[in-house]
Amino acid sequence: MSLLAEPPVLAVDPGRKKCGVAVVDPQRGALWHQVVMTADLLPMIMNLAPRFGCRSLILGDQTFSSTLREALQPLLDQAVLQEILLIDERGSTEEARSRYWEAEPPTGWRRFIPLGLLFPPCAIDDFAAIILGERYFKKIVKKKL
Repeated sequence: MSLLAEPPVLAVDPGRKKCGVAVVDPQRGALWHQVVMTADLLPMIMNLAPRFGCRSLILGDQTFSSTLREALQPLLDQAVLQEILLIDERGSTEEARSRYWEAEPPTGWRRFIPLGLLFPPCAIDDFAAIILGERYFKKIVKKKL
């Protein structure tokens, strides 16, 4: 099943102080990703949605999601986005850690330590957001089959 007609989505891994944000395209993967302060999330999304042609925001359903969903309501009211959808984020942090090490392989003495024992030197919420976007597109494919 092709996802060619699907536009990119904005995916957010919510948190009280910081959020992972990613623009995920069904064909090309992550087009943009960053960790942002939660207080800066609304203006960031107002900039990114039209820039990348996103109509949907995918929001992880765990930590702080209901409060953040309410704070993002102006995006719907102002027609910046058409919908905000919740998606299961269980296990996304563990997947994000693996994805980080794929993108940034350890160097020096760290390359001899099993990846499961290493912790990234920076926040990886943006990698978790990428995973949430990918989960959304996998869910769409299953529905269309």
